[in-house]
Amino acid sequence: MDIENIRVATLVEYVKGIKNNENGVELYNKYKDDIVNVKPQEAFEVFKNLLDEGIESKEILVFLDKVINAFYKSLSVHKWEMPKNDNFLKDMYMENDSLTKKTDEIKELLKEDDLKVKKEKILQKVIELEEFNDHYLKKENILFPYMEKAASKFEGTKIMWSLHDAVRDLLKTTKETLQDENSTAQQVNLAIANLFFGILGVKKKEELILFPVACEVLSEKEWYEIHKQSLEYNFPFIDKSIEKYSEDTKKEDFSSGLFKTETGQLTFEEIALIFNNLPVDMTFVDENNKVRYFTRPKDRIFPRSPAVIGRNVNNCHPPESVHIVEEIVESFKLGKENSAKFWINLKGKTVLIQYFALRDEECRYKGVLEISQDITEIKSLEGERRLLKWGK
Repeated sequence: MDIENIRVATLVEYVKGIKNNENGVELYNKYKDDIVNVKPQEAFEVFKNLLDEGIESKEILVFLDKVINAFYKSLSVHKWEMPKNDNFLKDMYMENDSLTKKTDEIKELLKEDDLKVKKEKILQKVIELEEFNDHYLKKENILFPYMEKAASKFEGTKIMWSLHDAVRDLLKTTKETLQDENSTAQQVNLAIANLFFGILGVKKKEELILFPVACEVLSEKEWYEIHKQSLEYNFPFIDKSIEKYSEDTKKEDFSSGLFKTETGQLTFEEIALIFNNLPVDMTFVDENNKVRYFTRPKDRIFPRSPAVIGRNVNNCHPPESVHIVEEIVESFKLGKENSAKFWINLKGKTVLIQYFALRDEECRYKGVLEISQDITEIKSLEGERRLLKWGK
């Protein structure tokens, strides 16, 4: 066992001690030699070990910051280099810098004496912070899949996904506090403090661990692909003129040949046109739980990027809800069920999410088809329409 593996094993014991609320000073002194030399990739391995032992992401969040603070000195002096194609990372750093400016603006507003005025002003700024969700989506749907393909230890990114969800919950709670006429100045200040701790904490972990590690394991070609795919997302708080590539980012490969069945035949271009013009999002996951295909309708409900192709479906969902996906897939594989459906309220829309088991002629399980549809307008339909009306 080399020195780095020994250090990881030792640090796992340190982190377990923190988890079990053992004396922090004594633990630090006991494991100091390894703590002061920890590298970003080793930090990833430490947390992956915890996940492998069955400790859930949500549990790790409870003591995560204590561990990161102990590792901070070593992580902050770690030497690493940006890739030549650093466009994606430059965008992410610029978004983080702009986020800090936004939180600084809110700090100034906290000085306002009139509580009602303070709430109104801060509420508008907190609503603006919701735009930062695209920063997280670019990590979840593009960067994380590339890292997972680079090495299994990077499944630890699901811990950061849990941090994203925690920030999303904090934004919701903070808005509710600011909108509550009866909330006190103390409650407002506490809500903002918790929000800042969460949202700036993610920024800190990105820059200390995630970005350095990504630069050490991803190739120039992969950084090119990551940046290209990121152009389909928004860029929170920064002015961004979208770069053009010599190749179309949505280009399809329509090789010669026909898809023939007893009900007709189609070219592969026609199949893509049909799928992409259906008013639904479709994702196909094969019998090995790998994402194999998704459609690209004009207005996707849930973001998808080419980086997810080949990704384990469990890693495509927030850690807190992945058990539902696992239950659905397992029930389909065992032949217990053939479909499942949910409906949720999302940004003022009602979204229907359906899962269908795919089986061949001999009833062998071949995968899952996920279909998401905005049914807001469908729910509102009444009576009949027998006359043609365009655009409505």
